[in-house]
Amino acid sequence: MIMKKDIETRFTGWAFVIAAVFLWGGWLLLHHHIGEYFVIEDFAAINENIWYWIWMFRIFIFGWVIMGLAMFALAGITAQKPYRVFTFSGAGIVIVGTFTLALAYAFYYSYGSWGVGEIEGNSPAENEQFLERLMFTNHYVTCLVRFGRIFSGVGLVLLGFALMKWKIVQPWLGGVTLLLGLVAMGIILLIPVNFEIYKPVFHFKVLWLALMGVSILMRGINISEAES
Repeated sequence: MIMKKDIETRFTGWAFVIAAVFLWGGWLLLHHHIGEYFVIEDFAAINENIWYWIWMFRIFIFGWVIMGLAMFALAGITAQKPYRVFTFSGAGIVIVGTFTLALAYAFYYSYGSWGVGEIEGNSPAENEQFLERLMFTNHYVTCLVRFGRIFSGVGLVLLGFALMKWKIVQPWLGGVTLLLGLVAMGIILLIPVNFEIYKPVFHFKVLWLALMGVSILMRGINISEAES
């Protein structure tokens, strides 16, 4: 078995690990999580410690960016025959989904912090009008979230197939990748209007990032079947 273990794999492994730390850290340290749609209570909760909330949300969003970086790096390392068509296309679709999610969460970040000042001193009727003005954009963003999740799912299925078939990483980790993609796709296709049920998938995805990173750092990447 020919294992590639060099500066490229170290960079890739650490990118996966850091993405997991940023995503989990930002999410867990947020003192308030916004649901699918803004409600007026969100702004009061954010305002309890607005700058802390802003910085934790920035860390969370940057976690998605680093995940995209990790996927680019993995695609670069594995862009070799016979598996490159699966790894490159799979990683590419995951990247599309990842940055779609980053853009969607940027809406919640931006409007969450901006709205605190906008509703200050408003009457209940004015607050209701403010939420109504947000509704159209908020509804569109929920579609972006769904697209981001299902794009990522499709990409993980392709990537997981390649990782498992050619044992690029440990075969069980390839199987976990494929299964994670199928679950993500299934939830969005079968239960598209229930955001709460998807939350465990987010945490499993972050765990997957950590496992991928640790595996690549410790074992490198198997290139035994790679062709020049």
